[in-house]
Amino acid sequence: TKPVTQNVGIEAFDQLRKGTNIVVLDVRTPREFAQGHLPGAVLLDYRSANFADQVAKLDKSKQYLVHCAAGGRSAQACEKMEALGFTNLVNLEGGLNAWKKAGKPLEE
Repeated sequence: TKPVTQNVGIEAFDQLRKGTNIVVLDVRTPREFAQGHLPGAVLLDYRSANFADQVAKLDKSKQYLVHCAAGGRSAQACEKMEALGFTNLVNLEGGLNAWKKAGKPLEE
């Protein structure tokens, strides 16, 4: 069986982002999010006390493209989401730092 979470690089993540039935999930803090985020991203702070409660309300039929600043929090968020029954998760390796370095679009 294939692992629930796929770890992908910038180009693969960017291609997936153009798909249907996807949610780009930013698990950084609101402050980080306000300084620039992926177009259309949904903020769900991994460090917030009610992260699991908020995740539990999400639609499990969608594919979640999860990222943070450097890749650490998003990997942990994916683990937590797997435990909650999500089956289609993608983790951005290198996070938003790598995304910015690659010159990919951000919105504020």
